[in-house]
Amino acid sequence: QVQLVESGGGLVQPGGSLRLSCAVSGSLSSSFAMNWYRQAPGNQRELVAYITSGGHTNYADSVKGRFTISRDNAKNTVYLQMNSLKPEDTAVYYCKYSDYDVYMDYWGKGTLVTVSS
Repeated sequence: QVQLVESGGGLVQPGGSLRLSCAVSGSLSSSFAMNWYRQAPGNQRELVAYITSGGHTNYADSVKGRFTISRDNAKNTVYLQMNSLKPEDTAVYYCKYSDYDVYMDYWGKGTLVTVSS
């Protein structure tokens, strides 16, 4: 079993920055991806960024150049650095661990990010 706990959400003004963290614990695979998703009110959950066990990263077009995903292997933690935040970035942000060995996904409970003046 894998557990994920997100933190770092909050209220920030447009143009500001936040860093989200996702701490992962449990039985971890050697082949995996760590993903950040978000869901705004009335919208479907969308993929924001991911990083694989090999270090490959990818981003949604809407956040390219503003968000950076990174991983601290020693701490089993993945981060999402969010800069130049916009009101449309307001959403609940979820962390997902995808285990490629057993084809299982695990989700955190989410952390709310509100971008407003």
